[in-house]
Amino acid sequence: MFDVLLCISISFAVTYLSIPVIIFVANSKKLYDVPDARKIHDAPIPSLGGLGIFAGFIMAVLTIINFSEAADFQYFCAAFFVIFFLGLKDDILDITPIKKFIGQVGAAFLIIYKGNIQIQSMHGFFGIYQLPPMFSIIFTYLTVIVIINSFNLIDGVDGLAGSLALMAAIIFGIYFYEVNMLPYAILSFATAGSLIAFLIFNFQPAKIFMGDTGSLLLGLINAILVIKFINVANLPNIKMPISAAPAIGFAILMIPLLDTLRVFGIRIGHRRSPFSPDRNHIHHILLDRGLSHRTITMTLVGVNLSFIILVYLLRSIDCTWLILGIFTIFFSVIGLLYYGRRRKSLFVATPVNNNLQGNSNIQGASKIVSITNTKDAMFEQK
Repeated sequence: MFDVLLCISISFAVTYLSIPVIIFVANSKKLYDVPDARKIHDAPIPSLGGLGIFAGFIMAVLTIINFSEAADFQYFCAAFFVIFFLGLKDDILDITPIKKFIGQVGAAFLIIYKGNIQIQSMHGFFGIYQLPPMFSIIFTYLTVIVIINSFNLIDGVDGLAGSLALMAAIIFGIYFYEVNMLPYAILSFATAGSLIAFLIFNFQPAKIFMGDTGSLLLGLINAILVIKFINVANLPNIKMPISAAPAIGFAILMIPLLDTLRVFGIRIGHRRSPFSPDRNHIHHILLDRGLSHRTITMTLVGVNLSFIILVYLLRSIDCTWLILGIFTIFFSVIGLLYYGRRRKSLFVATPVNNNLQGNSNIQGASKIVSITNTKDAMFEQK
């Protein structure tokens, strides 16, 4: 318990003390996330919060974990550094999706081949148990990359990605602590401590964003934790076995995963790159319904936590039915939100002075203006 408390204290203190410095440097060097037609914020905001998250997290991990007893963690740390520099470069210079994808594959290689993080069994999902070695590796790569990108894509409103990752880190940390897997508990609680400090500056109105540096790191950490959780929770000699562990692991990351899969499907269906930006995420839908950033964050975290509790209570049911139930409920709710989405508002904007001289085409001209997003709705109200 002392190691856990010390881990949380170190990660929290380092991140909390570093964020104001990062904000000051970012403001002085004009390192902003500049608003555009797709983004939600109205003013340039520093987007290097991931630096603070990484600093607190890695300091706690390197200080507390005994690498001689947990050799896999040296490769985890190598993967963390790979994803950190990948995100940092993207936040400062912008990199192409293919280069970002290659970096993610490199990080996945380190944790799969060297860190022994691999999905070897489906634990009865669709009646599948042990996986062939080659398919196991391919499926693990796919899972890791999807989870990494899910946290990158869900980072759309103030506090959302950080709050979802904090919830997941606390749940995983408690479980690994209970089953005496202290290194993984430290990994979880180091993440939690950094995120608590970061969210102080990231809740609406946000003073800083985590950027790709933070969101990609959170995705990689959660990929490690959820795969390890699923592999461990089904072991017969584990202190705290959990049936339907794949369903519970899926429920913990439900909102980022399902939203990412849904958005990827929409983009591919429209013959676009799955990494191309748009406004189809669940937080965009809720923003269009007039909800604030804080309300959206609290609502989605509450929904995610409710599903975790529900799946845990129903863990005696086959995991196939539990996962299919999550899919069905989630997409049904999304369908209802789309159906009840506010239709585009149209209004006629006419010139104040109809006695314009000169060009007769301008005189008395009117313009149809479409109201499609939150910013336009504010303009319409004014």
